[in-house]
Amino acid sequence: MEEAVPFSIVSTVKALSGALRRDAENEAEISREREKLWFKESSAKNLRNRDFLSPNTVLTMLYAGGEVPSDVLSGVRSLHGSGVLPIGATEVTAEGLHVCVDRCAAFKGVLCGITPYLRPAAQRQGCILINCPALHTKQTIPSPDTLALGQLRTVLIADHHGAHLRRQGYTVSFCPALPQDSDIVNFLKTLGIYWPTVPVSWTNEDREEKMKKALENSTYRDRAIDRGKRRSRGEEIEGEKRGIKEEVRINLKQVVQDGNVQGYDPTLGSCTVQRESLCHLAQLDSATADLPVSTATVLHVTSCQDEFRQQQTAMLWRAAGATAAQRLVICGPVKTLGIQMNAAQYLQLRKAQMKEASETKYGDQVEGQTWDDIIRVMTSATVRFELLSTVHTSPVTLDVQRDSGVSTKGPRGGVFVMYNCARLHTLFSSYEKGVEQGLYPEIPEGAELDFSALKEEGEWLLLFNYLIPFSELLDQSGQILWHEGGTARVNLRTEQVCRFLVSLSKDFSSYYNRVHVLGEPLPHLFNQMFCRLLLLRALRELYHSALDSLNLPPIPQL
Repeated sequence: MEEAVPFSIVSTVKALSGALRRDAENEAEISREREKLWFKESSAKNLRNRDFLSPNTVLTMLYAGGEVPSDVLSGVRSLHGSGVLPIGATEVTAEGLHVCVDRCAAFKGVLCGITPYLRPAAQRQGCILINCPALHTKQTIPSPDTLALGQLRTVLIADHHGAHLRRQGYTVSFCPALPQDSDIVNFLKTLGIYWPTVPVSWTNEDREEKMKKALENSTYRDRAIDRGKRRSRGEEIEGEKRGIKEEVRINLKQVVQDGNVQGYDPTLGSCTVQRESLCHLAQLDSATADLPVSTATVLHVTSCQDEFRQQQTAMLWRAAGATAAQRLVICGPVKTLGIQMNAAQYLQLRKAQMKEASETKYGDQVEGQTWDDIIRVMTSATVRFELLSTVHTSPVTLDVQRDSGVSTKGPRGGVFVMYNCARLHTLFSSYEKGVEQGLYPEIPEGAELDFSALKEEGEWLLLFNYLIPFSELLDQSGQILWHEGGTARVNLRTEQVCRFLVSLSKDFSSYYNRVHVLGEPLPHLFNQMFCRLLLLRALRELYHSALDSLNLPPIPQL
């Protein structure tokens, strides 16, 4: 049997817009304003009265005096179609045209078939290589002590977006490969990042030689400058140490012009090829060796301080013969108040604060492997939400001397999210114990329940603002990647999942503190309890799905 098409906010707004428009002289103007014809409500206050609103300014533009014709109102009321939410009441008021969803039908449709709401709306095809310049070998292998906080942010964004893209169907790989069991690899593992590795004895010298020859023979080699530069014997020896016997300069400006690539720095000129660049290019060449070029995209996730250098590397690679599409994800800096620290010191501080906060709240029970694992995951959650919740192009300022980021008291990020996810686990553990004790029966099939029992405003808010739109949120980054145009930079909105989870946790916490879900074991109360349990079970799955894209496992207790 075919799976029913899930309800969609986008599909519903599109259908409402179509129902509201009529063939008229101003059709072209209306089409330009199409996306503004309707607004989805999200605040608890407005959702008491309506779910969608077409403001009076829109109605006045469409109809003389803003008077909506009866046949148009009839069309809105009878609206249906693939992905369109069932329409309930409609009303024209001083504010505009109100539309309310048939909430009972919506609850039933979503909660009886939750699976498609927990994954991206569309499955895509293609290969993505995510390159993280912060991890490339310079003079020595990167280490936690040499990794700056801004560089750590780029690694976390690369890891999160890789998980996000895999969910959408892409084949994702990472560059560069790091030496097995190195300090940096073990450091990343504590954050739940499992970066590709190679044996310590592994060497890429053959590919470095390949890149060197490709650039020496490149049509973009700036031979006029080569001939004009005379070097002493000492300079020649130094050049040999860098791996290049004869200095090679590449005209990057010409590479940009010939490739018609947009968004690169106009000051890119001729660039001397350094040994460090050859190592970077060899890693890229190795990582893309088995990728189908026609469907491959390389995302360079780098800090704003290193953007110019990475643009140079990207065009050097193109000059060496690479044809894969290349985009840059540029991340703003990370600033700390009152103290300077590297990635290792930052993680150590947050871990110590997390342990202290746990001991203050839970006392002597904070010991043993289980709690060690909990503290590790909670520290990772704290770090990820602190560095990922801000738009990736903007700077992040951390007050590292305060431990507000590791408190469950108040909606402050990762710990608050994980705490509320754990509350759902505790709720269902209590329910299952009640079933074992004979207090409650098993939850029946959704088709047997009367969802009109879900009348509390927080219940509709959780469904309408979170469960229904989540699939569309997961799908957005893939759409942006392909539809934003051919410029060098791409803004992938990597902050959205973190912000979504924090907002969800605020609204869930408010509902959970207000509503007693597991009621008295009385048969006439079971229908409402089961409806609420289905809603919260779907919410628990939503948490797990969203945390999975952050490579954070759910915590069973906290």
